[in-house]
Amino acid sequence: MREPLADGHGRPIGDVRISVTDRCNFRCQYCMPAEGLPWLKREALLTYEEIARLVRVLSEMGVHDVRLTGGEPLVRRELWRLVAALSELPAVHDLSLTTNGYLLPAQVDDLVRAGLRRVNVSLDSLASDRFFQLTRRDSLARVLEGLAAAQAHPELRPIKVNAVALRGFTEDEVLPFARFAREEPFEVRFIEFMPLDADHAWDMDKVLPSAEIKAIIETEYELVALGRERHGTARRYAFADGRGEIGFISPVSEPFCGDCNRIRLTAEGMLRTCLFSLHETDLRAPLRGGASDDELEQIVRDAVWRKELKHHVGEAGFRQPPRSMSRIGG
Repeated sequence: MREPLADGHGRPIGDVRISVTDRCNFRCQYCMPAEGLPWLKREALLTYEEIARLVRVLSEMGVHDVRLTGGEPLVRRELWRLVAALSELPAVHDLSLTTNGYLLPAQVDDLVRAGLRRVNVSLDSLASDRFFQLTRRDSLARVLEGLAAAQAHPELRPIKVNAVALRGFTEDEVLPFARFAREEPFEVRFIEFMPLDADHAWDMDKVLPSAEIKAIIETEYELVALGRERHGTARRYAFADGRGEIGFISPVSEPFCGDCNRIRLTAEGMLRTCLFSLHETDLRAPLRGGASDDELEQIVRDAVWRKELKHHVGEAGFRQPPRSMSRIGG
């Protein structure tokens, strides 16, 4: 094992989000234009073997939690092969996936067999017409089928449903999602809209704060605070009668930067120390240039030592990163 990884502010790093592709089969309005974006060429992407090597080195430094993201990770061919390679690493303790759910029905069996243990499904509306309005795809039924397919595997727990909260849209979704959380075995979380859209059209007026969502739910249901785990992003609440729970991820109105333990790796091998980083560290070039594991470790340590203290969203002078969410990794 190696010395634990920590940043210059004394925060231990234990979580890495890895984008396996910038491509996506949806066109969500808060993420990318209707026509999509120019995709990376195949040779620009890290291979599964390169990703597994980096994860091995990171896990030896105490980065035990690994989440695969995109784009839409399931559009990358045979993702189960990467899951199998990562699940075999002894220092990887938690291996999870964030997906839009569309391809889960066809792939979830192979993913679970390969060692996947948790899944988050992005779902912003439970009404077909509104789902289409936001994603530009008529695919709600298929996403719900994907959730059901995941639920059929007891190894995949918990299954979380993430809804991006947009002012002028999500208000009408709040109570249907609250009922969904009570009737279905999924943990529903609302995530405040962040400035990571490809059109750079984000402003504070488009953010629906978690406090307003909670107030809407409390017009119909009583909530009991469950708190937030250390390094967790969601403030969790149970329904007072014990049927289900709901969560709020509030990076804009209630930033949780103080105990952030996370780093990110883009699909082409750029290490990002914050979702809103303006700087990146290239790991693909040393990987392909013959760097040893010890040399990769030192590059990572140097970059992580400079990890940002906070993201400054909503503050004067904030600059949106040039990459959109689909090009960073969710």
